[in-house]
Amino acid sequence: MTSGAPLPMMLSFMLPLMVGMIFQQFYSMVDTAVVGNYLGVEALAGVGSTGSISFMVLGLCNGICGGFAIPVAQKFGEKDTHGLRNFVGNMIWLGLGLGLLITLATTLSCRGILVLTNTPADTFRYAHDDILIIFMGIPATMLYNLLAGILRSLGDSRTPLLFLIFSSVLNVLLDLLMVVGFRLGVVGAALATVISQLVSGFLCLFYMAKRFPILHLSRDNLRLRKPYAFRLLMMGLPMGLQYSVTAIGNILLQTAVNGLGAVAMAAVVAGTRVSGIFETFIDSMGIMAATYAGQNLGAGKLDRVRTGVRQCVLMGCVYCLLALGALYFVGGRMAGLFLSGDNAAAAGQIIPLAHRMLIVWGIFYIPLINLNLLRFTIQGLGYSNLAVVSGVFEMVARGGVAIWLVPRMGFDAVCLAGPAAWVMANCFLIPAYLACVRRRAGEAKKETLPDP
Repeated sequence: MTSGAPLPMMLSFMLPLMVGMIFQQFYSMVDTAVVGNYLGVEALAGVGSTGSISFMVLGLCNGICGGFAIPVAQKFGEKDTHGLRNFVGNMIWLGLGLGLLITLATTLSCRGILVLTNTPADTFRYAHDDILIIFMGIPATMLYNLLAGILRSLGDSRTPLLFLIFSSVLNVLLDLLMVVGFRLGVVGAALATVISQLVSGFLCLFYMAKRFPILHLSRDNLRLRKPYAFRLLMMGLPMGLQYSVTAIGNILLQTAVNGLGAVAMAAVVAGTRVSGIFETFIDSMGIMAATYAGQNLGAGKLDRVRTGVRQCVLMGCVYCLLALGALYFVGGRMAGLFLSGDNAAAAGQIIPLAHRMLIVWGIFYIPLINLNLLRFTIQGLGYSNLAVVSGVFEMVARGGVAIWLVPRMGFDAVCLAGPAAWVMANCFLIPAYLACVRRRAGEAKKETLPDP
């Protein structure tokens, strides 16, 4: 990604990512639709109420994996094969240790977390069954994200897509088999997700072993080295913590939503699933930006980073206008897919609330585009610690809305929580991005000056 016209190259990298995320959202929607249509509104609300908690934990895992991949992208841009392999070898040990630690901590505390978040009694059993299985599957989640992150760092975003498509189809089939066929309820839906993630992880592993000689590690590469491990942790932990800090605001908001009852909870679930489809473009742009910035930083081409950011902002604005139009006209119908005809009375309340939330979010997609683009670009430039600060801004905004506005404004305040967080984070990220670029440019200028 260090040569050629930036925009076509970024699009060619983004599109497989976006398609993969659409498939992820597709099987997430199928999970939700199967639960809502076959198990009822209480089950749908219970599963949905775990979303913010899952985001806090799985976001930590995914952020760590994404941060680990940035030094690999930088070494690939520098054409330092030995350093690249040492980073990958250390990623294996760190990923294994952190994955087991996070799994143990979360599975032991999930019931207490649900109590703290005020999960209603009529949805508690569904929420607990879902989140326990998801947390037990954290090693599978980390396996796929670590390996997919390495492949993307080397410029291959298509192969993880193919494996993700396969696992998404498998998830849909397992959903129907376990929930409808075996009647395992919420447990079956969660198991389908974990199994499909494990399959996609092993597919990535087999592919990398056969097709990427650059990733064939020697025993020496597998030694745990303090400088490499430290660098990986300094990149991965801030990215993971950024998601977790952001999720604290989501948990506070979910706690407030739980107090509004099952109808409001189900509306948030349905609206979030629909918005997830439209946010795949935004999320894929962020992941692309980290790899793009990392490779071009390694190659000493900061001007390409600036050009890429400007072009992505323009492209994102066009997309946001199109997405808002689509949400206005079909968002309500899409939200209705998660409810069966047997729940017509509840659907009459849930769908208008979900549609209202989608329109408000769509209006503020441009700040969300900017947030993802700048945050991941900053991380690709090597300043992952700043991601945590941006997460704090999001947490404060969402938490403030949850604590002060939801009790007074009800569901209208729920609709405003996300946009408030996106705008607040931009207030920090815009000047932070400009400062990071100036600092890297100054460092590059010093390196090119002749010795006195």
